[in-house]
Amino acid sequence: MFLSLMKKTILVVLAVITLASCSEYQEALKSEDMGLKYAFADSLYDVGKYRKSLKLWEQIVPAYRGKPQAERVMYLYADAHFQVEDYYLAGYQFDRFVSAYPDSDKAEEAQYKAAVSYAELSPNYQLDQSETEKGLDYLQQFITAYPDSEYAADANERIKDLSVKLQKKSYEVAKGWHKIMEYPAAIASFDDFLSDYPGSPFREAAFFYKLDSQYQYGSKSINVLVKPRLEEAIEMYETLIRYFPEGEYRTEADAIKADIDQILENYS
Repeated sequence: MFLSLMKKTILVVLAVITLASCSEYQEALKSEDMGLKYAFADSLYDVGKYRKSLKLWEQIVPAYRGKPQAERVMYLYADAHFQVEDYYLAGYQFDRFVSAYPDSDKAEEAQYKAAVSYAELSPNYQLDQSETEKGLDYLQQFITAYPDSEYAADANERIKDLSVKLQKKSYEVAKGWHKIMEYPAAIASFDDFLSDYPGSPFREAAFFYKLDSQYQYGSKSINVLVKPRLEEAIEMYETLIRYFPEGEYRTEADAIKADIDQILENYS
């Protein structure tokens, strides 16, 4: 009974504090006193109530432009966007901060968070990758500016992840041509992929599907073109085996080679 009464009392006290806090917050929003708004926004930010603090920072930022407190205000405003994962506005505001205060103690962190914000906007690999490329560009700029930063390892890992996403996009485009049996387009796309991404984790697969595209293209060609096109396929097979002698696609590649040899034997 006593514990139940205590629990009810605590809940009532918390409810009163919450109502009072909400009332004070609404008063701060409506107030013309920028000092009051600043203090309230600061306290909300400190306890992690970033969304609420944002509404106040939006009112405060213009009023403090050009004043000594502007640097801190602009940083906290940008970071509040970052904390609520509004990465589009966070990136934009951190960009503005770095431009306005390049010598700030917070410039390194701001540039890192701008880069992270743009990287977080990167969509699924199947979609347009403009945001991915933008994120990569910002991360690389950060690494160039701060190679020894405490954030460098994370930035490099993000660069790797975004790069793989671009590679997957390019690889899947080429594989799409193979799937719909547009073999010349597939071969050209795999050539571009292998040239652009020599260290890609999709490299072996690209070599194999390029080989298979050439094999399919050659074997379905008119008689006079079968031999030269399949001879090109043999060269592709040899390249694949040279780079990946014990690779995932060795068995399938060997089967293609055996069929090519049989076709060429009959062709002769």
